[in-house]
Amino acid sequence: MKKIKLFIISILIILNSSTLIADDFNNWKIKFKKRAINEGISKSTVNNLIDKTKFLPDVIKYDRYQPEFYEDTKTYISKRTSSKKVKLGKIILNKENNIINKVSSEYKVDKNLLLALMGIETNFGNYLGKMDIISSLATLSYDQRRSEFFTKELITLLKLVDTKIIDPSTLFGSWAGAFGNFQFMPSTIKNHAIDYNKDGSIDLKNIEDSFASAANYLSNLGWNDNTPCFYRINLNENIPDKYLNTSAKKIKHERKVKYLKNYIKNSSFLDKYDNLTAAIVTPDAEIVENANKLNPAYIIFNNYKLILKWNRSLRFSLAVCTLKNSFENET
Repeated sequence: MKKIKLFIISILIILNSSTLIADDFNNWKIKFKKRAINEGISKSTVNNLIDKTKFLPDVIKYDRYQPEFYEDTKTYISKRTSSKKVKLGKIILNKENNIINKVSSEYKVDKNLLLALMGIETNFGNYLGKMDIISSLATLSYDQRRSEFFTKELITLLKLVDTKIIDPSTLFGSWAGAFGNFQFMPSTIKNHAIDYNKDGSIDLKNIEDSFASAANYLSNLGWNDNTPCFYRINLNENIPDKYLNTSAKKIKHERKVKYLKNYIKNSSFLDKYDNLTAAIVTPDAEIVENANKLNPAYIIFNNYKLILKWNRSLRFSLAVCTLKNSFENET
């Protein structure tokens, strides 16, 4: 009998909590719609899209439990750079060879990097996400953890719909509001996406628009095909802790490679990069319990930091560049 009572009490608490969230979310909608209209979005677009939004509890769960924040580096990279993934990428390259090579040449961005990003973001378009992006962004805007960031992303998306750049019926993607083959956030669509095939709209699930948009974004960031991304290294015990970057928020204590080599074992392979600026990352130190603070370690260059602007995760950048290298080794 006690168990039944506890069960009933638990159900009532859950129902009451759900009701409170629903009421709060509806109040958030009212306030948000006023802000969106004040920022120049038509009342009809705001009402049509925001009135249909739902609070999505799973979005909050995903936000709190992202693999970048709990998987060790070896696990994270191996899951995303398998031989199977390389084979899938080669299939895409063979099928779309003309457009991928054209875009790569035009924007001076390595085709292998484009393939790697598409492979890791959406498994080459096989997993684009099924979440209602507007509801996802609304949920994250309502949530307090990063409310202002996602509020701005949602307003940007509504403006893109309002100006008919994006078709709202296509807006299904990731829990965080990212969209298309390369998982662009609304602000990235606004600043870097291209209607490459000139059909009057930007369709980031289309090969032409998506590859050109990704290449344009990377080109705008400053990607340089002639410099490396990273190298795995073994560190000497005497390296000062201040040179060990464990967070993607800001890469600190960058130095010329010829200086950092003082702390790297068997560093002669880096001689040709002596005058490049680099930094050292040890990505497991803040994530993995009882991690070795010096292992794994990587010397990273400007290209690596550019990938951090795409996704601010040390492991994500490592995985992208690893998969890129795998494609290069296959050709």
